[in-house]
Amino acid sequence: MKILLVDDSRSARDLTAAYLMEMGYPALEACDADSALEIYNREAPDLVLSDVEMPGKNGYELARDIRRHDREDDWTPIIFLSSRVSDDDIVTGLEAGGDDYITKPVSPVVLRAKLMAMQRITRLRKRAVDLSRQLQQVNKSLMRLSSLDSLTGLANRRSFDSALELEWQRGSRSGKPLALLIGDVDFFKRYNDRYGHQQGDVCLRTVAEALGRCATGDELAARIGGEEFALLLPNTDIDGAAAAGERVLDAIRALNLPHAASEVAAWVTMSLGATVCFPGAGCSAQDFFKAADAALYEAKSGGRDRCVAHTPVAVGEATPER
Repeated sequence: MKILLVDDSRSARDLTAAYLMEMGYPALEACDADSALEIYNREAPDLVLSDVEMPGKNGYELARDIRRHDREDDWTPIIFLSSRVSDDDIVTGLEAGGDDYITKPVSPVVLRAKLMAMQRITRLRKRAVDLSRQLQQVNKSLMRLSSLDSLTGLANRRSFDSALELEWQRGSRSGKPLALLIGDVDFFKRYNDRYGHQQGDVCLRTVAEALGRCATGDELAARIGGEEFALLLPNTDIDGAAAAGERVLDAIRALNLPHAASEVAAWVTMSLGATVCFPGAGCSAQDFFKAADAALYEAKSGGRDRCVAHTPVAVGEATPER
């Protein structure tokens, strides 16, 4: 252990330091609380042995300063050295952040026993902290995985729904517009029939990568269905949504993925519907989504491989072949 020894008495400090050296613990030494705190912050010792009665700040005040600097998951044991060990003294020391007492003059036998006990406690706590950190990382990984589409790596439908709700609330407070693009890979069923489902998965992953590259900043790209994707665009007006749609279409065309079964082109294309509204201004999130879906229907009805953008309107039930 790296031990910080704090005592204003040079003779007492030298004696305790000699005991520590014999036990294999060379000490970092300080003669007052201020220099001790400086050494503590610089050297990060594993344990602090501190006299209680010192000029200026006493040992209790030093312990309080140390505890204010400690992180919740980074605890350093503090043992007080004092000739005052009444019940009130012990309570005061523990309330200040101390963990144990050693009566002065220091007995090397007691000192060794206390250090061994603190080492055991420190090791156990370190294991608990390490395990807690590992569990936190595992939980973060599980949360991340649960929010991603397993095939494409984009946000999944649940993550998209959560993001839409969050952006809807933000838009309601800020009064800024929110845009949504919904897109389908054109004639994807025919693509699967001609090239097989394995190649269909490759196609979806490739399209997803292109869509993901089109999302910047706070924008979210998601796979919300089989061959259906979405792009959520905060603080974007209808012109910005239409421009984003054209960027997506260009990105998909640039992939040059062969699609001999398409009636639109010899390569994979996408149809997009875009809509914009001010959240809470006479428009619900459900209306918002339906409006984008209606725009997508218009894009498909109008020949596919295009983006249609408009504000929320009533939505029909009919949908063309995907």
